[in-house]
Parts: sequence; structure tokens; C-alpha cells
Amino acid sequence: MQSYDYIVVGAGSSGCVLANRLVMAGKSVLLLEAGARDNTPFIHIPATFVRVLGTKRTWMYRTEPEPGANGRVLTVPQGRTLGGGSSVNAMIYIRGQAQDYDTWRDLGCEGWGYSEVLPVFRRSEDNETFSGVFHGTGGELKVSEPRHRHPISSAFVRAAQEVGLPYSADFNGATQDGIGFYQTTTFNQKRASTAATFLKAVLKSPLLTIRTQSEAHGLILENGAAAGIRYRTRGGALHTARAKEEVVLSAGALATPKLLMLSGIGPGSQLQQHGIPVMRDLPGVGENFQDHITASVYGITDRPISLKGQDKGFRAIANGLQYFFARSGLLTSNVVETGGFVDTAGEGRPDIQFHVTPALVGDAMRGHMQGHGVSINPCILRPMSRGKISLRSTHPQDPIVFVGNNLTHQDDIDTLVRGIRLGRRILAAPSMQALGFRELAPGPDAESDMELIHHARSIAKTVYHPAGTCKMGKDPLSVVDNKLQVIGVQRLRISDASVMPTLVSGNTNAPCIMIAERCADFLLGRDNGQS
Repeated sequence: MQSYDYIVVGAGSSGCVLANRLVMAGKSVLLLEAGARDNTPFIHIPATFVRVLGTKRTWMYRTEPEPGANGRVLTVPQGRTLGGGSSVNAMIYIRGQAQDYDTWRDLGCEGWGYSEVLPVFRRSEDNETFSGVFHGTGGELKVSEPRHRHPISSAFVRAAQEVGLPYSADFNGATQDGIGFYQTTTFNQKRASTAATFLKAVLKSPLLTIRTQSEAHGLILENGAAAGIRYRTRGGALHTARAKEEVVLSAGALATPKLLMLSGIGPGSQLQQHGIPVMRDLPGVGENFQDHITASVYGITDRPISLKGQDKGFRAIANGLQYFFARSGLLTSNVVETGGFVDTAGEGRPDIQFHVTPALVGDAMRGHMQGHGVSINPCILRPMSRGKISLRSTHPQDPIVFVGNNLTHQDDIDTLVRGIRLGRRILAAPSMQALGFRELAPGPDAESDMELIHHARSIAKTVYHPAGTCKMGKDPLSVVDNKLQVIGVQRLRISDASVMPTLVSGNTNAPCIMIAERCADFLLGRDNGQS
């Protein structure tokens, strides 16, 4: 049995940041990752990330049949490699809205208001365009402008302005409202995951031990405190490691509650049903699941202008040569180049985010559809629906019982319908019509709310932002306090999207990095905002 100052479980968006900060502070760290190393070019070439989904470098979580999605099973891919989600996502750099963090503060998470987290976002950031009050330069997280602008993406941005939406060059500035091109976590036309940035900076340190293809099976608990971890390596051997100071779980909103429950930390009655000794009765473990849900507006055109076919034959060869020899062209794209944020309810803050793909794309299992087209994806920013994660058995390899409960709250349906209607208006605007687009779905004859609701439930998919299952706060379902310490269990913290009491209004990678920065501050006794 080996011992380290800290053990970090999960080398994803948060875990790699934590490893960097702890090693830089002179602490020895064991970083455990269930997946393989990030040593495939499909991770690092921006446009090829879709080839990683469904491989050994992603977990493909599947919900129970969803009542809000016509009984369908929804798939939620999660990173299973160094860098985690930051190695397999669309690289969009979004923090969310100031009100998101002020809401956390008001829910009892002191120190997590926007004024407290903004300096932490800025500390991590190295933005090639913006600086000043809202942005940082010189941090490990590379943020850059898109080098490739697909004609369909550019047409969408113009079309949105034609229906009265403002253009925005910065969704992370004074206001989130507007439509434009997303900044991305890329550098020199390569993906800038937390593994390729934060972790790479300390990779050669003797203080850092990385164990890939090593799946955590349970915590070692002694006298009400976390003392270490049990994990199994690829060959099947079971190992243990001890932490001299603390254990931090950064396995994600679907894996972290599972590991807690396997270790006897969670809803007591559920643990007893599985014959697991209750080490700490925390009823909130696995509760409060939230995710961003979208339902596409599809436009089709007779012109061969979409991404369809660009990964086949001579076109694929040409795109590859252009990328490798000139670092330009289609492969430098994050694919989801454009989108934006719109207040469809008139309540003073955006409630819909658009992700736009210049191709007809289904969900994670269906992939590309036939024909040339565009997928305009309105996403519910602050879902009211809540799901639950629970154990299927006491075997760590068995999948969780994943009850998503997506689209079960009427407010979510109402918001999504408004987003679909707005997406259709943009599709019908002159700049999209100039490319020959016509509406494929919901279809020009679908006008009533009931028809649009049927469309939404029939094709709804997640945007892969699971959160909230070990929430921070002070109410009876809270799992961690405002210092990210698991309530009632000493020397154990959580640093990933599971601690979000409410889902942020946007993509979750940057917020997970911010959470890790805060966690490192707490572990090292630093004041908020200092490096």
C-alpha cells in the first residue's frame, strides 16, 4: 500500500486542475483515471472528437425509459480518458450567468456568488482576445477565437440578426445575451483539454503519480474520515492507496454518487437494501440530477454544403492534408461553431441556448442523418425537472440506475417550445433561405403547441451536462458544504459538476475548472481569488 498527500479520483476537467495546483504547491498526488490515456489524434484534432464518442474513451450512460421523452432511453456520454469531458466535448468556453452563482450563494453556499467566482475564472484563463474586468490572460486554460467559419454557421449568425436578435462577440462578458461564434478551449488549432494544459505542466514532477485504466471501487473510511481508496487496474488486480491529508472525488455527476454509495455514504435505507453498511446517512447523494435538454429544428437543402461526406474519401484526405501541413481548414473547427443565448420568456435573462451544427445530427447513438442540412438546437438553460441516481447492485462494474426524469416539469416543456419556435424563425430568415434551406422537422405543418410538444418529446436529447447529484448547500439534501467537504465525513471532498445546487446556464466545462480551483484553494488554505 502506497501513501500520498492527496488522492484525486477522476482525471477530468476538475481532476487535472486539482493535480496541477496540488503538485505546484509541493504536495504528492495520486491521480486515478478509469479510462485510457488521451493518446489518440481524434481527441486532439478539434473536429474529430465525434469519433471518440462511443469508444473506450467514453462512458455511455443510458437512462431508464423517460416518461418525458415518449418512453425513450436517452444516452449521456461522459469522458473516460485523461482530461475527461474536456477531452471529448465540443470545446465551447462558457461560464454561465452571474445570476447562476448568486443563486448558489442565496441557497446557502456562502462564498460562491458571482463576485467571488469571477476572479477564479479569470485566474485560470488565457484568452487571446479579451482581458480586463471579465477575462484573464496568462492562465493555463487556453481560450481562442474560431479559425474556421462554416458557411452555414455564418448564415445562422446573420439570420438570427435578421429576426431581431443582437450579435455578441463575448458570451462571458457583461451580458450573456446574443448570437455569435463561440470561443473555444483550443490552442494552435489543437484541443486545449485540462490534460493538455494543466496536467501537462506537472506531468514530469516526481510528486505526481497517474494511474490510468484504474477504476475506483470504494473509499477506505476510518473513524469517520476518508483514509484512502480501493481501485482495480486493467489486469483485474485490486490495489489500495492511502491519503495522508485528503481524498477528493472528481469522477463526475454520474460516477461520484455511485462511488459514495458503494462506500456506505448515501441514503441509508437504500444502502441497507443492498446490504451495504451505512457509514454516513446522506439522503441527498444521487438526488437533484439535472441536465440540459434540447430538441432540434432541422433544415434541409439540396445543395452539398453541409458537413455530410467531409469525412469520406478524397474529401477526408484533403481535409487531413490541409490540417497537418497548414493547420487550417475544416479539421480546426469545433463543429458547433455558432449559437447564443436568448431570453424567450421576457424575464430579463436568457433561458435558451442555441448549439448549431452544419449537418443533420441525431443523438449520441443515431449520429448523422441522411441529406445535407443544419441542426438548430435550442437548449433549456435552467431545467426544473429533477432526476435521481441510485445503485443497481453492490458490484462496482454494474451500471447505475439512472432516472433522468427529463422534460417532466411543465416549465421545461414551455421553454423548449418557445426555443423551437424561435429556431424555426431563424431557419426561415433570408440568410438561411439563400442557402436553399427548408424546414425538415418539426415540419411546416406543425403549428400548435401540442404538435411541437410531440416533436420535442420524440427527438429530445441531452447536451451531456449532468450535474447536481451531490449538491452543495445547507438543506437536508445537501451533500457537501461550501468548502466542498462531504458533510459528516472528514478528509473527503467533491470537486465536479455533482456539487452544483442548480445547473449553470451554459456549458459546464469552464465551471468545473472553476470548482477545482476553489477546491484547491480550500485544501491549501488559500484565500479566494489568489493564485
